Amino acid sequence: MIQKFFSESVEQTQDIAKQFAFQLIPGDIVALIGGLGSGKTNFVKGICTGMNVIEIPLSPTFSLINEYHGDLIVYHFDFYRIKSIQELYDVGYEDYFFNKGICLIEWANLISNVLPDNYYEVTFSIGERENQREIQIKTIEK
Repeated sequence: MIQKFFSESVEQTQDIAKQFAFQLIPGDIVALIGGLGSGKTNFVKGICTGMNVIEIPLSPTFSLINEYHGDLIVYHFDFYRIKSIQELYDVGYEDYFFNKGICLIEWANLISNVLPDNYYEVTFSIGERENQREIQIKTIEK
């Protein structure tokens, strides 16, 4: 099933994500795919709001992962600068992917070969206008 949304602002993107957060359960993985500035981090902020996270999510570009605490633990990955799959093993990605937290992965397309069999894929594309975004959410089941 594919859910398709159109956003005209950062606030709308975060609202869409906040509503999406209500369907997430412990152990879910959300693969976020889209170019620079397409809305991935704002979507993460919306999910975190929906999960009552206290911290303000920031993109973990230089640390690879940030951890937030709310209704559930949220692990926020950013693999934009990843150079090899070995880096995933070095940070112990499996400990995060296969536990009871929620994993939000920006630039998941760069590590698609290590994603589990079941996850959510959220794809972002820039619309006809600068602030317009098309957001597609689909369930991947291999």
